[in-house]
Amino acid sequence: QVQLVESGGGLVQPGGSLRLSCAASGSIFSLYAMAWYRQAPGKQRELVARITSGGSTNYEESVKGRFTISRDNAKNTVYLQMNSLKPEDTAVYYCTAGVKYGVGYRNDYWGQGTQVTVSS
Repeated sequence: QVQLVESGGGLVQPGGSLRLSCAASGSIFSLYAMAWYRQAPGKQRELVARITSGGSTNYEESVKGRFTISRDNAKNTVYLQMNSLKPEDTAVYYCTAGVKYGVGYRNDYWGQGTQVTVSS
């Protein structure tokens, strides 16, 4: 069992930055692929970024070059550094822990979400 707690969301002006954190407890954090998803009002939840247990990363096209996912296994924490934020980045951001499953990943655990609002 893994518990995930996100923090770091808030209100920021366009062009600003935020860093989201997700603290994990309850299991062997380093073995999991960690990811950030987001869901905007009226839209489907989408993958923002993922980092594997080996440190490989992938990003949704619209955030490439602006967002960076990283992990600190000693602290059982995954981060999402978000720069050059745009109004369309406004969403609830969720942290997940999962494992490789076929050609994709199975997200076994989800955090409660943290709101990010980009507005002037």
